[in-house]
Amino acid sequence: MKANLLKSVTIRTLHSVEELEEVRRLETIVWSFDDSVPVNQSMAVVKNGGFILGAFYQDRLIAFQYSFPGFNGEKVYLVSQSLGIHPDYRRLGIGERLKIEQRKTASNMGYDFITWTYDPLETVNGTLNLHKLGAVVSTYLPNVYGLMDDNLNAGIPTDRFLVEWDTNEMKRSTETTPTIPYALIPGGDNLFSKPEKLDLSLNASKIFVPVPGNFQEIKKCDLSLAIDWREQTGLVFSNYLKRGWKVTDLLKREEYPHHYVYLLEKGDQNNEN
Repeated sequence: MKANLLKSVTIRTLHSVEELEEVRRLETIVWSFDDSVPVNQSMAVVKNGGFILGAFYQDRLIAFQYSFPGFNGEKVYLVSQSLGIHPDYRRLGIGERLKIEQRKTASNMGYDFITWTYDPLETVNGTLNLHKLGAVVSTYLPNVYGLMDDNLNAGIPTDRFLVEWDTNEMKRSTETTPTIPYALIPGGDNLFSKPEKLDLSLNASKIFVPVPGNFQEIKKCDLSLAIDWREQTGLVFSNYLKRGWKVTDLLKREEYPHHYVYLLEKGDQNNEN
């Protein structure tokens, strides 16, 4: 069923007012009307170096991806602002297809790399961004959007990874060794374990940092524990990224079945931009 549906999904760039109005209606379903982008703004993006991709199933818009140009004082790049999927069509691989099409479109337009942010404690996003797409992270942004009151972010600082994705095809070694040290340790073998044994002085070329497998469940049941994970992982990521490591993958490890583990690597790596 999943494979047949994916084969029937078509993706194309959107240009007309009518199409962008469809995007806004879908944004309202995915988030809220207040969080949706006005059509006059999305149209300005489309006409000035950005683009919006739409995924259609049986002529129905079921997902979209919204990008605009950015400039850091030295070069122009593409900013991946948002990706929304209708609740009825999630976890089918549509997000990955949209990102692959985004990369192709960006490359054809002359962009060398794409950036976006995501919450490092949201492992579904981490698996797509790092493990499947092969993007990397070299910057940790603490509370970048301030305190928000939506369902995903309420009650906790909005710390984010800044993702960097080269538009050229990159090959990355996924080999790891069992001797890679951990920069922190979960205090038990269940989802509600506390982060413990923080180590900010490691000098290994590769480091593991575990995060909970279902952060939203922790938030719902124990907000103070969720804040603890935010604070402790924030200290770890900020420390090692400032010292030259990059986050290159998100993995599952047998020793922590209720957690995912970020791989940090230092030195010349295949995916460096």
